[in-house]
Amino acid sequence: MIAADVSASFRLGHQRDGNRRIMAGPKPRVIALSKREGQSYGFYLRIEEGAEGHLVRALEMGGPAELAGLKDGDRIIRVNGTFVDNLEHSQVADLVKKSGLTVTFHVLGEEAYQQAKRNGINLAEPQSYSAQSQPTMNGVPAAGPKLKLCFLLKSSSGFGFSIKSCKGPEGMFMTDVIVGGAADNAGVKAGDRLVEINGENVEGATHDQTVEKVKAAGKSVMFLLVDKDTDKYYKNKCIRLGTGLATTKHLPMNPRIVEITKGASGYGFFLKADPKTPGHFIGEIDRGSPAEKGGLKEMDQLVAVDGEEVNHCTHEQVVDKIRELGNRCCLLVVDAETDKMYKMGGVSPLLYWEEMRSSLPQMSNPEPEHNVTPVPAMADAPEVIYKPKLCRMEKGAAGYGFHLNGIQGVHGQYIKEVVKGGPADRAGLEDEDIVVEVNGVNIEESTHEEAVNLIRSSGDTLVLLVAGKAAYEHLKAKGVAITPKPLDTEQTPVQPRERTPSVSSTSSSESEDERL
Repeated sequence: MIAADVSASFRLGHQRDGNRRIMAGPKPRVIALSKREGQSYGFYLRIEEGAEGHLVRALEMGGPAELAGLKDGDRIIRVNGTFVDNLEHSQVADLVKKSGLTVTFHVLGEEAYQQAKRNGINLAEPQSYSAQSQPTMNGVPAAGPKLKLCFLLKSSSGFGFSIKSCKGPEGMFMTDVIVGGAADNAGVKAGDRLVEINGENVEGATHDQTVEKVKAAGKSVMFLLVDKDTDKYYKNKCIRLGTGLATTKHLPMNPRIVEITKGASGYGFFLKADPKTPGHFIGEIDRGSPAEKGGLKEMDQLVAVDGEEVNHCTHEQVVDKIRELGNRCCLLVVDAETDKMYKMGGVSPLLYWEEMRSSLPQMSNPEPEHNVTPVPAMADAPEVIYKPKLCRMEKGAAGYGFHLNGIQGVHGQYIKEVVKGGPADRAGLEDEDIVVEVNGVNIEESTHEEAVNLIRSSGDTLVLLVAGKAAYEHLKAKGVAITPKPLDTEQTPVQPRERTPSVSSTSSSESEDERL
């Protein structure tokens, strides 16, 4: 037991897992639903006597669940990545309720679920699935066009845009977007339709109400926007718009995906839990440890373990999840500022996780004979090499062929709107590349105006040292200086230390029928 005013921490140390054998199981369907404020997802979640699992019942015709392809008798296996087949009914219902206006399910049909149970397949093992289905949002593949989340920080001249209302296509639209202003730098384009302000849907608001909400936001505001083509795409499919359909690529801060391989003395960090503060936080990190080299920082908040959200878990449950992963773990974390920004927009950090994971190349494995596969404790994944790019270009008749963007009040400049076939494109520049140096001068702490002046004063030849967003964040997290020289990523050994673990516990209650 621990006192109410004492935080719990656990040393994530060395543990050996034996080889396991698992049978390939049925392929779950991955379905994401979105709804409007005050509406339901259009189905009942039930437990029934004589039937195992959490059942989908009483689907509303034309509701989000029915449109997405949920069927009567389907079993819900995961909610937002969390395995729920072994949870109490009330716990599963709470997970769905707490997910807000979007939720992602892994589901199995009734026959597939019952067969898996008869065969003794462990559905909690992601590897037990024969393949992963393509996620859908209200029945549409997740690869569809994206809305965009834009975070605006007001400058001395304001946000740099106007709002107009239209009766033809009803709604509030962005107009008079000032080039180089806060809105322009945040990714706002003239003609974008405004869907949400700080997580609140404003599609039914008047012009005056919308303007007042922007004013009330103060010095910063988060918009959910949709362009004309994307708007038409989802309207034709009768899909409600929400943050679950958005990209996070325009946001100036994002969660971090930290992949760690266990060393001789473990991962080298503490996991803290404080009864007074909800959430799980990274505590002390050993110097030179795998955790430090992976980019973990003290007081990072842990959002997910291997893609599974942990906000609802107890301290000891989170520790167990990390232990079960063997010698490698993948953590999704946010710092305090990023957490504040995401909460402002009502956005789950898992949206970033899903977007980043879906952008990675998927490795295919040959189908095993007899559907039985021996699985080692944890195999080493191929290491991704992160390197910057040195791009040399000669000015053409229309300039260098790119835009330099920045967020007012936030350090860092990045590349946008690279003209295909232009000098920048031929030199290897890409949209979202982060600029580190201009003609050998580091500009990471420079203002947007200072960076622009350096480029303008370069004459007809320009040399930019840039890094893709993933490479930049990876190298910064490791403390590696980004220079034109080859990168030294050699790791140093971890010195063993001993700590005493302590854990906390929780309890749950039961229910039978929940409308969702």
